[in-house]
Amino acid sequence: MLEKIESSEDVKVVLELFTSQGCSSCPPADKLLAQVQEQYPNEVLALSYHVDYWDYIGWKAPFGSSAYTKKQRAYNRKFRENSNYTPQLVINGKEHLVGSNSRVLAQKLNEYGKRSLENKVTLSAVKKTAGKVDFMYAVAGDLNEKLLRAVLVLDEKTTWVQRGENRNRELQNSHVVVAEKYLDLTESKGNLSMTIPALVSKNDAVSLIVLTENEALDITGGTQAKL
Repeated sequence: MLEKIESSEDVKVVLELFTSQGCSSCPPADKLLAQVQEQYPNEVLALSYHVDYWDYIGWKAPFGSSAYTKKQRAYNRKFRENSNYTPQLVINGKEHLVGSNSRVLAQKLNEYGKRSLENKVTLSAVKKTAGKVDFMYAVAGDLNEKLLRAVLVLDEKTTWVQRGENRNRELQNSHVVVAEKYLDLTESKGNLSMTIPALVSKNDAVSLIVLTENEALDITGGTQAKL
């Protein structure tokens, strides 16, 4: 069991898991990410990025994207890692660990839970219509050289994996990133629209996560809204 985060109910920790349905080491990390978000619904924002470099062994994961592989590579250049790996968990854009290591993650949750993020992000007028999401955002704090990152995530999805290292297994993934959009943060307020991809079905539960980050890829703020 993870220890309680010593923080208020404001978002303190953003967890980005780089994972794949083609990787046999990933399901425990996927499960841990879901457990953390369930245990700390207000303090933690969880995002699961499915990379595509495991496709070569026979299973083309429905959520895998070369864009997320590229995102992971940018982090690993920052961390001076020679290559990408799964499962990799990035905390607030500042450091990483093996995504299934619950002991180290518990330590990091308490460490980051004592800090405050630089920016406060709020959402309003969030509206989901056929094929898109519209919303207004407001960001408090220093906006200098910051980006706004809007992310659509599937709350949960179950997949029967037919090939690859997890062949003949039913995998449950949560907080799966299905769309992402960046915006230069030149104004403290604005509105944005995002297209919901076709892989999201009518009955799927979807959430909107909006983050701020700096040029060093550090996460400086965040919030979420259920759609």
